[in-house]
Amino acid sequence: MQLGERIVGNVAIITVNGDITLNKGSDVLLKDKVQSLIQQGHMRLLVDLSGVSYVDSAGLGELVQAYATTKNRGGALKLLNVTKRLRDLLVVTKLLTVFETYDSEASALASFGPPSPA
Repeated sequence: MQLGERIVGNVAIITVNGDITLNKGSDVLLKDKVQSLIQQGHMRLLVDLSGVSYVDSAGLGELVQAYATTKNRGGALKLLNVTKRLRDLLVVTKLLTVFETYDSEASALASFGPPSPA
């Protein structure tokens, strides 16, 4: 799994490419990236999953942990470009009721609302 990041307005976008699984060391990378962004003051996170082909149960756990970490610190984490396979997994696990998911970056960015005052 490879992670990229970019800032658009007041939202940090984390781009994920590859599989999110226990075997590939992804459990450290996503958690570390989220914590690093929060420590830098980025409280609005958008995880772009368009480059993800497979997520196992450990990978799903990482997404949940990233969401919980962000929410507990007063932030928001949302998912962008969820693949059909991952969407089906989120439906079965009832996690689709937890995560806000978006199919377009523009609508995802708009969902965060206006920038918060500094």
